[in-house]
Amino acid sequence: MQRHRIAKILAEGKAGQEINVAGWLRSKRESKGFAFLVLHDGSSQDTFQMVIDEGSPGWESLSDCTTGAAVKAHGVLRESPGKGQALELHVAALEVVGKADAATYPLQKKGHTLEFLREIAHLRPRSNTFGAVFRVRNALAAEVHQFFQKRGFIWAHTPIITANDCEGAGELFTVTTLDLKNIPRNDKGGIDHSKDFFGKHAHLTVSGQLEGEFMAMSMGDIYTFGPTFRAENSNTTRHLSEFWMIEPEMAFADLNDDATLAEDFLKHMCASVIKHCPKEIEFFEKMYKVISAEEISRLSEAKFARISYTDAVQELKKAKVKFEFPVEWGLDLQSEHERYLTDTVYKGPVIVMNYPKDIKSFYMRNNDDGKTVAAMDVLAPRIGEIIGGSQREERIDILEAKMREKSIPADDLSWYLDLRRYGSAPHAGFGLGFERLVQYLTGISNIRDVIPCPRAPGSIAF
Repeated sequence: MQRHRIAKILAEGKAGQEINVAGWLRSKRESKGFAFLVLHDGSSQDTFQMVIDEGSPGWESLSDCTTGAAVKAHGVLRESPGKGQALELHVAALEVVGKADAATYPLQKKGHTLEFLREIAHLRPRSNTFGAVFRVRNALAAEVHQFFQKRGFIWAHTPIITANDCEGAGELFTVTTLDLKNIPRNDKGGIDHSKDFFGKHAHLTVSGQLEGEFMAMSMGDIYTFGPTFRAENSNTTRHLSEFWMIEPEMAFADLNDDATLAEDFLKHMCASVIKHCPKEIEFFEKMYKVISAEEISRLSEAKFARISYTDAVQELKKAKVKFEFPVEWGLDLQSEHERYLTDTVYKGPVIVMNYPKDIKSFYMRNNDDGKTVAAMDVLAPRIGEIIGGSQREERIDILEAKMREKSIPADDLSWYLDLRRYGSAPHAGFGLGFERLVQYLTGISNIRDVIPCPRAPGSIAF
C-alpha cells in the first residue's frame, strides 16, 4: 500500500483522487449512519478528517477506533463541506492496526501540561506541541547542512569519545571499561587509567572545536554538528547533559569574519523556519505567546549591532534600572545585562566583541591591548547570548604561555600545538547549542522540551 502523508494531501490533493492514509486517531464522532474520524500522522500540524458510512468495510471495528489507535484507511478525496480543511476522505475501507486502551491512554482530547508530557516522552510527539517542536527541529537541522554546504564548508565528524577537555571546566562524563568494584590504583592512590581501554583517562566530548581546528587547517572551512556532553549538575530550564552543537571553523579568518558568519547563519535559520514551518510557528504564537512570526521575520532581516565589551559595560553602567548582578569591567555579562542591551539599548540583535582575557578560554587570541581576547557573543532579543565564538590563538609562543598560566599540560595537547608549528594561520569559529536555537524559535520555555529524550541530573528515562 502506498501511504499518502497528510502534509502532501493537504498541499497537493484533489477531489476525486483515490488515496491510502495511515496514522493515529485524535478523535471520533458518531452520527446515525456515519462517523467522523480525525487522523494525524506526524507530517503536518494539521489533522485530517475522514468520514465512514455505516456498512462500509471496517465499520464493525469502529468500537476499536479510540483516541491513540493506529489505523489505515482507503478511500476517495472529496471537498469538505465543513470549515477547517478543503478536503476530507470518504472511507471505502478501514482497518484498525493497533488498538489503544481508552481507559489508560494518557493523551486524551484535552490540554496537558508540559511537565506531565515530559513524564511520557515516548508518547508526547503525538501531541500538537511536540509534533510541532520536532518538525521545527527537523527543518532547522536540515537547514544547518544547507547553509554550510552552499558555502563550501566540509562537514567534519569529530569524536564523541576524547581525551581532551576543550572548555577546561572539568565537567566530564568518564568513559571506562575498568571494573568499578576493583578499580586499579597507581602509586599515588589515584585511578590507574593505563589499565583502561584506551590507556588513559577518556570521556565524552564537551566540544568538537579542537579537532575541528585541525580539520580547518587542512580543509579550509569546516563545520561540526553532533552530540556533546556536560556533567554539570544544573537543573535549570537552559541546561542539558546531552545536547547537539554546531561548530564551524574557518581558516584564514579573523573575529570580524566570524561575526559575519554567525550573523548570516542566525538570519538564515530564522528565514528558513518561517518558510518551512509557518503553521508550527503560528501554533506556538497562538498557544504560548512568546515568539511570533513577525519577530522571527524581523530578526532574519536585521542588521546586527557590533560593540566592544568595554562599550557594553559603559552602556550598562548608564542604565537607570537596578541589575541583580554587578556591572564591572572584568566580570562576565549576565543574561539580564545581555537582554538589556538587545531589548532596551539597541532594540535588536547585538554582537559583543573583545572580552577580558581572564574570563575566556586559553585558545582565544590575545589582542594587542594585552587585556582582551578576540572573543564574541551574539545576543538575541529576549534571551541574550545564543552564539559564542572567537579567533583562535595561532602564535605558538603566546599559546604555550597561556597554557602554562592556566596549568594546561602541553604534552596532552602536543598535536594542538603542532598546528602552530607547521603552517600556522589565523582561524576562527563559533559554537551554537542546537537546542537553544530550537528553544528560541519555538518559544518553549524549558530546554528539556525541545529534544526527544532529555538528559539531566537524576534523569535518564527513555
